[in-house]
Amino acid sequence: MWKAPHRPADNQITQVFNDGLVTVYAVTDIAEPGYQPKPGLKKKLTLRYEEQRLGIQRLYSGRQNQVELERVIRTPRAGDVNNQDVAVTEDGKQYRIDTVQSVQNVFPSSMDITLAKIEQRFEVSNEMV
Repeated sequence: MWKAPHRPADNQITQVFNDGLVTVYAVTDIAEPGYQPKPGLKKKLTLRYEEQRLGIQRLYSGRQNQVELERVIRTPRAGDVNNQDVAVTEDGKQYRIDTVQSVQNVFPSSMDITLAKIEQRFEVSNEMV
């Protein structure tokens, strides 16, 4: 028998996260011991996402801080994503995570991740953190 999914009854907005997958990486030293440090990426987790509007206020506040913001994505809430990480979308484009904000009154629990342009591409390691 088919059973309807559980949804809260307090008028929360539901999220679909059907725009693609984003992989979050930690920036770590991937050089062999004894060699010069070399920054690289180690995979933390993969999340589904939904595109959000960047917004003119967010765009101009980023420009005031000399940061070129490119996208805002909404993902299911995950505790280990922070602004020290790098996000890689399905097309292989790398972004620096600028801010991570929790979203109120939505189901399931979500967070908005602001992605900034990255100048230097990192080498991706296959190891998990």
